[in-house]
Amino acid sequence: MIFENTQEPIIDQLTFDLVQKIRSNVRRYPDGWGEVHLLTGLMYCADCGAKMYVHRVNNGKREAQYTCSAYSKVPVGTLCPTQHRVSEENVLILIKDLLKAIAEYSKIDREAFTKTVIEAQDKKSSADIVKKKQTIEADNRRLDELEKLICRIYEDNILGKLPDERYMFLSASYEAERKKLAEEVRVCEQSVQEYNKNAHNAERFITLIDKYANFEDLTNQMLLELIDKILVHERDVKGSINCSQEIEIYFNFIGRYLPPDFVKEPTAEELEAIEIERKKKEKAHAAYLRRKESGWQKAYEARVKAEKKAKIEAMKEEIQQEDQNNGVYLVVADSPEGQPTIVRKGEVYDGKKATFPVAI
Repeated sequence: MIFENTQEPIIDQLTFDLVQKIRSNVRRYPDGWGEVHLLTGLMYCADCGAKMYVHRVNNGKREAQYTCSAYSKVPVGTLCPTQHRVSEENVLILIKDLLKAIAEYSKIDREAFTKTVIEAQDKKSSADIVKKKQTIEADNRRLDELEKLICRIYEDNILGKLPDERYMFLSASYEAERKKLAEEVRVCEQSVQEYNKNAHNAERFITLIDKYANFEDLTNQMLLELIDKILVHERDVKGSINCSQEIEIYFNFIGRYLPPDFVKEPTAEELEAIEIERKKKEKAHAAYLRRKESGWQKAYEARVKAEKKAKIEAMKEEIQQEDQNNGVYLVVADSPEGQPTIVRKGEVYDGKKATFPVAI
């Protein structure tokens, strides 16, 4: 038997929950780079719900970008249709601006800030709890139906109305569904209990905002304490460098929250500039389609493809050499004698030289 809260804890509950969150988010230890990116474990695809994976190098440049992990699973594009690629730098700028706006709003009008935060928390939690209560009711009704069905097929089998093979199939099917529903009811009931116990956790979020007065330098601990998850939508124009892309930031305890006037409607001048840029892109794309139809584009790409690839490979080699000089990469042939060399799963070592990351 387990009796909780009988002794003074070594660490407080918030610290314990934060550590568990870190452990659950990062499935592996930091590799040769010796670092975990700030947004690791927080980024999710808005369409399929899969986690976003970080890529440290992009086309020979040190530009960390996140992509949907489900998209790249073979066959590519089956589980999720697009990459949902997003720059880590852009997301961090958005988070920084949002946190600064929240902190400033809390200082200017503390009473209004507290009120809006509590309303956001209540709105988010109430909507979730209503759905969970509806799920509990529907699952319980179905569980009652399953009990009656199981009894009925048992009686039919005993009376010879239902063959044994058919009875075994239906019985196994009903039992599997019963276990699944019972587990779903248990999880939902637990969530409802947690909500009733922590009905107004908005105060904890306000405390965290006060704790970090300066959001100029973001840290992993700060983001994990404040942010629950970040949902990344696909760009409005897939593949376009300059276009809008929706990013949803959900905070711990209160869910999605935006301070008043954070999202501003574009001015007439800005709308005009956007329209001019859109027309330029449409014109350029039409010219590309004409070149593609005439065959000129294919010939052009054939000429520059090898040159472009060689340039990118040279840039990657330069980055790789820099990492090797910093001790991130090791040449296997130069490894200290007598010490084991661990090669990552799926990597090939030819017995002479390798420039992939290894751990000693």
